[in-house]
Amino acid sequence: MTTPPITELTTRARDVFRLVVDAYLDTGQPVGSRTLSKLAALNLSPASIRNVMQDLEELGLLASPHTSAGRLPTEQGLRLFVDGMMQVAEPSAEDRAQIEASLVDAGPIESALAQATAALSGLSACAGLVLVPKHERLLKQVAFVPMSANQALVVLVADDGTVENRVIDIPPGLQPSALVEAGNYISAMLRGMTLAEAQTRVRREIEAERIAIDRAAADLVSRGLAIWSSDGADRPVLIVRGQANLLDEAAVGDLDRVRQLLDELETKQDIAQLLESAREGSATRIFIGSENKLFSLSGSSVIAAPYRGSDGRVVGVVGVIGPTRLNYARIVPMVDFTAQSLSRLIR
Repeated sequence: MTTPPITELTTRARDVFRLVVDAYLDTGQPVGSRTLSKLAALNLSPASIRNVMQDLEELGLLASPHTSAGRLPTEQGLRLFVDGMMQVAEPSAEDRAQIEASLVDAGPIESALAQATAALSGLSACAGLVLVPKHERLLKQVAFVPMSANQALVVLVADDGTVENRVIDIPPGLQPSALVEAGNYISAMLRGMTLAEAQTRVRREIEAERIAIDRAAADLVSRGLAIWSSDGADRPVLIVRGQANLLDEAAVGDLDRVRQLLDELETKQDIAQLLESAREGSATRIFIGSENKLFSLSGSSVIAAPYRGSDGRVVGVVGVIGPTRLNYARIVPMVDFTAQSLSRLIR
């Protein structure tokens, strides 16, 4: 069902819808017409409110979990509220002070990110998430070591002294001299470059037929650099803090959903890939429930904002994850402020 534009709702429907959403986000419980009729701002009878709520349910904006229960907003309804009705204010002075305090004398960047995420988790009563900036390793030395007739071990030494290994397939009958030549070429010609820079350089050299090694060694160089680059891109580092916040009183009646969410948090790779999609935007992004297939079972929401490095480029993402009944109006500016604070710290 397509969510109707907010402008297509009558003033009465918008007022009722807003009050239902506000009450649901506050309590996590379905909202009944009698409860709404007691609000002076509405000035409608319970019967009139029930009629409006029925119309909103037919539009797919509200749902009734039980025949005798009140209504609660659907994911479509929450999206309409977030995009068209929510009024976002600046974070409170207390919230700003707590986030900034977490970054004072925080030490290495990973420690600062962890502390900022923990502070954000505590303030939002959600689990805090942050993608650590990808470290662009500079090549220092690479060696190809034969393991069998069909495989070789690629050993990479970075400029910071880290050493990592990968296994690659090699053509049967490849001469050992090609392995030595490939390692020597990378160590001599590509030293001091990032993996991306080295890949670009090798590709251009091969296309221009200027590479000073034979075709077999050139192929090893290309595949060796490719496996390192793709491996680094596929392994973003995700820090999660405050999972215990997801086990609040409201979660007691919905333990299956919370258990599913905690399982999803254990699969950090999938969560990291979701946050990666927020790198492309310049502002805070909100993912609600099954809009993302990752949360089709747990019905969770993620609020995420990118933060930037000294050159202004996006280097990571910070955010929170919790139930769909988040206080979006409060948490969105809080996440955005945390991202801005991290950007200032990194610069």
